Amino acid sequence: MKLIQTERLDLHHIEAEDLIALFENRNDTQALTGKAFTNPLRVLIDFQGPLAWRVPQVKVNPDINKWFVRWAVLRSTQEIIGSSSFHGAPDENGMMEIGLGVEAAFQRQGFGREILRGMWGWVVTEPGVKVLRYTVSPTNTPSIGLINDFGFTYMGEQLDEIDGPESIYELSAEEYRNKFLNR
Repeated sequence: MKLIQTERLDLHHIEAEDLIALFENRNDTQALTGKAFTNPLRVLIDFQGPLAWRVPQVKVNPDINKWFVRWAVLRSTQEIIGSSSFHGAPDENGMMEIGLGVEAAFQRQGFGREILRGMWGWVVTEPGVKVLRYTVSPTNTPSIGLINDFGFTYMGEQLDEIDGPESIYELSAEEYRNKFLNR
């Protein structure tokens, strides 16, 4: 899987077998074997975030892993500082929803923005992707500000069974390409 690079980050895809082992063993030894980066903050080990949803999907269809979890590695230290994952392959409308997490010590330094730009910059070049979606708690002011900076449109709210109320924001893949890739 292609490495995605941003200004300060390398977004490394986690292979299907490694993703399953990471989740089931709560250990990153297999996933980090042969890699030049480390995981001192235990990203996706102590808080497994998206793995509980992504691993069952990968077990059913390993090919879907293409859209899933990437570690965000800070290039200057070669340490994992966060992760990101789409929620699945493009749906019938070509919609791609994303999730991300940045470790507390690295928040509010622009890393979330870099992760989103890297992930979206890659996915809008993939066949079948037509709409980018971002959902966020209506009280998460920093994330709402971030998504507004990208020019996403507020589409309404939904009730997530785990996260509670979420605001839904969307932007067409074409608009994203025109704003951010075709400069």
